Amino acid sequence: MPAPTLATALITSLQNERVKLAHALQTQVKARRKHRRIALEGVRLINDALAQGFAPDFILHLPAFDLSALRSPSTLTLLPTAPEIMRLICETETPQGAVGVFPMPERPFPTALTRLLIADGVRDPGNLGALLRTAAAAGVEGVLLSPDCVDPYNPKALRAGMGAHFRVPLAERTWDDIQTACAPLTVWLADMDGDFAYDAVDWTQPHALIVSSEAHGASDSAQSVASRRVFIPMAAATESLNAAAAAAVLLFEGARQRRQARSGDLN
Repeated sequence: MPAPTLATALITSLQNERVKLAHALQTQVKARRKHRRIALEGVRLINDALAQGFAPDFILHLPAFDLSALRSPSTLTLLPTAPEIMRLICETETPQGAVGVFPMPERPFPTALTRLLIADGVRDPGNLGALLRTAAAAGVEGVLLSPDCVDPYNPKALRAGMGAHFRVPLAERTWDDIQTACAPLTVWLADMDGDFAYDAVDWTQPHALIVSSEAHGASDSAQSVASRRVFIPMAAATESLNAAAAAAVLLFEGARQRRQARSGDLN
């Protein structure tokens, strides 16, 4: 097996161009959009991206980092970096030992969508990342983000997504574009004042589901695009769930119904 591609010397300067790029990607949405790149911190996220066929431009790592923990390390550009530099690059309090710079994932949407999730004004990056993770796990075919959602490639959103960004198609769209994408679908809005309980909806039919920010509620645009409203019955005078929790209930009910339909079990 060929040896991993290593830097000739330990990176010790913040003026190193790769260090500057990684730091900018971690801290600036404008840098991510300009370079169409993201920074992934830690073995798990890096390996998730590698497993989905995405190749990094390079990986910065601590000198003592176990390179064998990475998938196919011999094919990667691996750059040993001084601990004090890694601490400045990393978003977490305790650096995990490696930061990979990857092209921004751009997975194509299916030509005929039957299960679409729309995030409406979700502004907390951790909540959005968890929402994407739920969508990927529940078999959603694509996720559209409204213009007032947080940047989905924010480091906190990437960590909360646990690799979902590389497993489910994702796009930021205007509401006009969202309405066009939803034209062939029944559009459901998650709403505590909805007309249908979540387990009374036939989720085996082609549909889009809009989930809004708990803090701000459904936007006027979301209410305009939606044709029906669905609610989750809750006890103990609970007012609402956050976007990721609500999506989990709704999307996994749909997954359950699809499994039953495939098995012919209608009960």
